[in-house]
Amino acid sequence: MAVSARRGTPLSPEEIHAEALRLIDERGVEALSMRKLAAALDVNPMSLYHHVPNKEALLDGVRGLVLSEIELPADDSSDWREQIRALGAGLRALAHRHPSLYPYMCAHPGLMHQDGVAEVLRRVLTAAGVPAERLGAMRNALFAFTAGFLLSEINGVFPAPDDAAFEEALTLIVNGLSAYGRDGSGGT
Repeated sequence: MAVSARRGTPLSPEEIHAEALRLIDERGVEALSMRKLAAALDVNPMSLYHHVPNKEALLDGVRGLVLSEIELPADDSSDWREQIRALGAGLRALAHRHPSLYPYMCAHPGLMHQDGVAEVLRRVLTAAGVPAERLGAMRNALFAFTAGFLLSEINGVFPAPDDAAFEEALTLIVNGLSAYGRDGSGGT
């Protein structure tokens, strides 16, 4: 680990990502720079490059940190409908905790298709009867639907966070998946 002459303690990737997230939450992704992050950490900007090669890698680490905040439904015998509701609620909480970062994550959907969230969604969709060959398309459709709703909510399209509308959105998802049918035809 690199030790800064100014700060006297080693940097860690976890500390770098946490401080980057704090700066993003305060000022937005566009305002984040390696130089500003280094100043906030009281290190020389070059010290950061011992841990992250560039801003893209930094943001990938921040994404991992943020997605780890979601309490993912366990792989147990609980109903897939409750699991998809829990996953939706977790994503909604993330969007509201980090409204400056969430639009960036939506604009870079590859960031959302990694880690445990994607695996849980795959598992839940399989339990709902979505055939393996259609999982990718269904995941993309659900991402677009959910992202659009949450972006509308955090950008003030709705007068306030609308719990009733969010519950209706989750009901649409659950009912749609329920009607999807085991054969993937969309029939019951």
